[in-house]
Amino acid sequence: MDKRRRYNPNDKKSVIEYAKQLKGKTLREICEPEILAHNYTGKGNFGQILEKFYFGYNPNSKSEADFIEIGMELKTSPLKQLKNKEYRSKERLVLNIINYIEVVNQKFEESDFWKKNANILLVFYLHQAGYDILDYLVKLVDEWNFPSTDLEIIKKDWDLIKQKIADGKAHELSEGDTFYLGACTKGANASSVRKQPYSDIPAKQRAYSLKQGYVNHIIASIANEAPGVYGKLISSVAVAKKQTIEEIVVSKFKPYYGKTVGQIVAMTGVELNTTAKNFFANLTKAILGIELDKEIEEFEKAEIIVKTVRLKENNLPKEDISFPNFKYEEIVNEEWDDSNFKDILEHKFLFVFFQFEDEQLVLRKVKFWNMSYSDILEAEKVWAKTKEIVSKGKIVKQVIGKTRYTNFPNKSFNSVSHVRPHAKNAADTYPLPTKDNLTKAEEYTKHCFWLNNTYVRDEIYLK
Repeated sequence: MDKRRRYNPNDKKSVIEYAKQLKGKTLREICEPEILAHNYTGKGNFGQILEKFYFGYNPNSKSEADFIEIGMELKTSPLKQLKNKEYRSKERLVLNIINYIEVVNQKFEESDFWKKNANILLVFYLHQAGYDILDYLVKLVDEWNFPSTDLEIIKKDWDLIKQKIADGKAHELSEGDTFYLGACTKGANASSVRKQPYSDIPAKQRAYSLKQGYVNHIIASIANEAPGVYGKLISSVAVAKKQTIEEIVVSKFKPYYGKTVGQIVAMTGVELNTTAKNFFANLTKAILGIELDKEIEEFEKAEIIVKTVRLKENNLPKEDISFPNFKYEEIVNEEWDDSNFKDILEHKFLFVFFQFEDEQLVLRKVKFWNMSYSDILEAEKVWAKTKEIVSKGKIVKQVIGKTRYTNFPNKSFNSVSHVRPHAKNAADTYPLPTKDNLTKAEEYTKHCFWLNNTYVRDEIYLK
């Protein structure tokens, strides 16, 4: 029987009910035998197979929604399962390609983005390593419409992306520019570029995307998971229209500028354990009016990374800024555009700056920040050098006594970033893909990328 006759494409309820028959099934179970002859390859093949062999239409890249009769777009996305059995998004949700030439002349309500994504039919499947794509289990199916408060933030994000293109800076777009709606790279390789209207510089092809943290909230909403673990910064649509997340956060912090940590704690009226490891995280929540046992919803959705920095009296941060350890066996198989380091650098950060004054910490300011295009290119040099060193087994330069000196990029190599240990001790190691030439070691102390404290001072605090 023709799949197209099993649902009515003119009836939204019929389409959704037909889609929900997928839940708890695999593509192999629910599609016709001809599915076995599919030849779709690449990251989007689950969705392509579903479109052709279940819904009965050929995959396309049209600017209108997939189910054009009802204005509904079909999107599939992989899940991962946590140890507590809850589901989380495996990746961002990629939407339609950004047409740099056309978007600058569009208004949000008539934009390609809104025509395609105002009403989405979401199919989430469990990604399991080693499984054939036809055997991934569909776990969640439902329609999604953006809540009105979120939509105001997404509109502002869309406007910012459009403005950057209008300024001739499509090549400088970064996911860190925005909060919920990102502009992620989309293409077979780094040479996938498009023309932009107000610059001769080719820009990497990018697509609108919903950040992974935002997708997690969609999953929780569809799965009806308990919503009580989040506190909101934005209380209504009216507030979202009037102020950005950045403006709200800065306005809440400003009354505490120039105050000592003790004074701030007293002013908030919240009982805090000043010796706890999460003290500064809790202090941020207290300032923002968020209950300590809750996460900040907008920060989670936007994947904002909060960094507390303690400045010495000369404005230099007391320490460099560390990132999560990289695994030697993984970095050698990465390409820059898909690397963990680049992904972190394309996040939006909130820096909270305290300064030592008469041996007390005083709040100086907070600043939302994401790394500039030119500085990301500098950070890439550090990553590329690190990958080369690990690949060639040239980590250790010399050993003097019990001290090993490495070839990893240090602060003199680069103004933005460097590499050094980030481990409990020398025995806290990761395996190496290539034995170290000098020491013959098959594993090595854990290392990570760091932001130079001079860079944090000059490019974030003082700017």
